[in-house]
Amino acid sequence: MATSKAKTVATPIDKGETFVSLSMDKKLGDSDSLAIEEKLHTLYKIQQTDTKIDKIYLLRGELPLEVQDIEDEVEGLKTRIANANDEIAAAESAKANNNAKIAESEEALAKYNAQRDNVKNNREYDSISKEIEFQELEKLTCEKRNREANFLIEEKKALIEETQKTLALREEDLAGKRKELETIVEETAKDEEALLKEREALVSMLDERMVIAYNKVRSNTKNKLAVVTVKRDACGGCFNKIPPQRQIDIASSKKIIVCEYCGRILVNSDFEKDGQE
Repeated sequence: MATSKAKTVATPIDKGETFVSLSMDKKLGDSDSLAIEEKLHTLYKIQQTDTKIDKIYLLRGELPLEVQDIEDEVEGLKTRIANANDEIAAAESAKANNNAKIAESEEALAKYNAQRDNVKNNREYDSISKEIEFQELEKLTCEKRNREANFLIEEKKALIEETQKTLALREEDLAGKRKELETIVEETAKDEEALLKEREALVSMLDERMVIAYNKVRSNTKNKLAVVTVKRDACGGCFNKIPPQRQIDIASSKKIIVCEYCGRILVNSDFEKDGQE
């Protein structure tokens, strides 16, 4: 009777992976010590590379955010001007309609006044008088609306003029900030490109779980350090004391040792010398 082959089930990728969960994985134990040491070296190199990239971004400071804020403000000012122009156009259109109605009312008034002079009885007189009253009221209403439209137009024109002055100043500021940012980016572009390529090559040497854990820990720390050395018997990230036995394990580089306080990977201080070579 034929026996069926056991199926290999791949470990699902956990997007919430941390170094703590990796350190508890039996597949990453002492039997894989050589691979672990290589992975630790690679992680440390990635951390060093990321730190250099962070310094480049630090040189740019708040400029990218300032540029974005001014760009948003400029767009807002342009939108305000466009909306004001739309309101002016709508008011002008309303005025044109009102003027047409005023002309119709004046024409009707002339006709009804002529008819009223030739009425033959009181009924016709009252009827024509009501029409005249209606047309005069219609004319007054349209004239009132025109005055309101004129007031709105003047108000919006003043707003546009004031906004255009502000827009000109902000566009000048934006041009200066963009030029400043472009200068810094140009000065650091080659270094940034080289570091990003270096990082990409290093990341490709690790499995996805370890990269996810690294990125997660790094994103949760203020100083962006996910891999640190032990300095003066303490974690190089949170500066809490490390017990002597754990320091021995860290120095051996045969296990993934995680700081129990901050969750960072702890590596041998000799790694710093390797990173400077």
